[in-house]
Amino acid sequence: MDQAVAQFVAVHPLPAAPLPAEETRVLAHRAPALPSAHPWTPRSIAIIVFAWLVLQIGGLFNPGLLDDVDSIYTEIAREMLVRHDYVTPYINGVRFFDKPPLMYWMAAGSMHIFGPYDWAARLPLALGTLALFLAVYALGIRLIRFVSPEHAPDRGGFYAALALATSIGPYLYTRFYIPDILLALWMTLGVHLFLIALDRIRENRSALVPCATFAAVMALNVLTKGLIGLVFPIGFVLCYLALTRQLRLLARLHLVTSAAVFLAIAAPWHILAALRTPAIPLPSGLGLPAHGGWAWFYLYNEHIARFLGRRIPHDYGQVPVPLFWLLSALWILPWTAFLFPAFAAHLRELRHRAVLTAREHETALSLTLWAALVLGFFTLSSRQEYYSLPALPALALMAAGLLARADASLRNDSHAARASITRWTLWFLVPLTTLVALVCGYFAITAPRPVPGTDIASLIAANPKFYNLSLGHLFDLTGAAMGIFRGPLAAVALSMLAIGFGSLALRRRGLHCAANLTLAAAMTLTLLATHEGLARFYPILGSKGLALAINAAAPRPSDKIILDGELTSGSSLLFYTRHQLHLVNGDVNGLWYGSFWPDAPHIFETEDSLHLRWSGPDRIFLLTYNPTARAHDLAPFGQVHTLASSGGKTILTNR
Repeated sequence: MDQAVAQFVAVHPLPAAPLPAEETRVLAHRAPALPSAHPWTPRSIAIIVFAWLVLQIGGLFNPGLLDDVDSIYTEIAREMLVRHDYVTPYINGVRFFDKPPLMYWMAAGSMHIFGPYDWAARLPLALGTLALFLAVYALGIRLIRFVSPEHAPDRGGFYAALALATSIGPYLYTRFYIPDILLALWMTLGVHLFLIALDRIRENRSALVPCATFAAVMALNVLTKGLIGLVFPIGFVLCYLALTRQLRLLARLHLVTSAAVFLAIAAPWHILAALRTPAIPLPSGLGLPAHGGWAWFYLYNEHIARFLGRRIPHDYGQVPVPLFWLLSALWILPWTAFLFPAFAAHLRELRHRAVLTAREHETALSLTLWAALVLGFFTLSSRQEYYSLPALPALALMAAGLLARADASLRNDSHAARASITRWTLWFLVPLTTLVALVCGYFAITAPRPVPGTDIASLIAANPKFYNLSLGHLFDLTGAAMGIFRGPLAAVALSMLAIGFGSLALRRRGLHCAANLTLAAAMTLTLLATHEGLARFYPILGSKGLALAINAAAPRPSDKIILDGELTSGSSLLFYTRHQLHLVNGDVNGLWYGSFWPDAPHIFETEDSLHLRWSGPDRIFLLTYNPTARAHDLAPFGQVHTLASSGGKTILTNR
């Protein structure tokens, strides 16, 4: 009888109807009893919120907006407020078709409440990050609660949320305003809601509420980053049901009602966007269709063509597959050390399903499928470094499961878990952190101390071939530039020693919870040092200081602010000056497609028109990366003065 029940549970972990009484008693005997009290604990919540406050809220106010996508998304939100048009995104007065509107709406709503400040625009992303940590905490309680119910039923969720909060990837990619961390939130909520729906079906209860909420979350996912918001949740549901041989349950997931909820939320903007920007004749010889509007660019070019690597224009980098997978592991450091043995354990469990309880099988299958779906999809499509972010909650939950096992003294496998964690700390974490500590310590001690007031641009080596990558400017760093980062480097070196040797010493004494908290605390120091490094590197990445210099010169409405190149070369000027920018040879990339519309402003300059404006009656502020050559070029047409310089960029003016 036991063998028959074990086989039944392995094949049907969440059956559609209650088990017979005798089989229920056997299954209850195999599964640990869960406490009836609500497992959320104030202490765990307080620690998670405290880590969020330190790491996220502290970074809202400094540095300024980065040039490129950070300031572009934020400026689109500000222009929505000015135009009172929340359907068609505009940037610098030009239609912008690349992304759906939820990120713009969030920033616009925050700026409407608090004012048009950069910190106000960043606040919704920080709140979304907190929601992600709490969502992972809640899902971890469900999936990992069976591990240590005797004293800490929330331990797995707590470790997962803490790991995600103090990992490299989620922190780095919330330093600028991009939507990918929200995809991780929607995916976490979607997985949890689907599993709740299956629970209710198993108990012969209505699954309407979790199914309708799942559809709403999926709609928000689509409004965050497009059709990928359908691919991952639906792919997870179908694959999960197929692998557990429960596809018949689709009929009980309230598909009609869920579809109605999804369309009620997601469809209006798509319909209005298509109506507001219908197809117009497009230039020939550029790879464009004869006629195209919002629908062609957004639905085909931004989704299908991007997936195939044929998007027009091809203004983004392509990370090689091995590097993409390596970075996916890097983003969850230092908790990656426990991810490898945890993932191996899940694979073993899935191969020997007969020995698992229903909840253990659900955990192993859900997390493995979730991570494989996201990473596998981007392995086959176009990919950038941070596209793996929606998989990181699953990876954090895997690692947290192993850490919680080590804390569970009543489990038979807790000793093996503790031995595995200690072994991976010794042979993976200690060598890695020691190497990082030695490198950072070396540069902190030996790097030449820069003269006060030195522009960091004079100490780096530009490598524009890497700038299509989100972290491409890291390749600009030189030994001479390291002196600017002496303090952050020293902090990283010390924290690495705590992560490696400090946590190892605690684990050898059996203090695994203290070791995990030490990891989190030391990583918090590392991430704060990273933020300080970003602030010191900011003149290369943003132009707030130059914008403030222009504002101090009190430009009149008739004055012109001109970028010597495309918008991304100084897009933060838009937000901080509140002044439309003109672009020399800048009708490329982001503004290129929108420039074909009749309502596009006359902001695109040529060399000849720049010369004409420079000799005209209006004052010109020109941001250029090559001030010597540009000053020589403009001298025959009027006076050339330097207003300000920072980060390799200079503001030239003719008055």
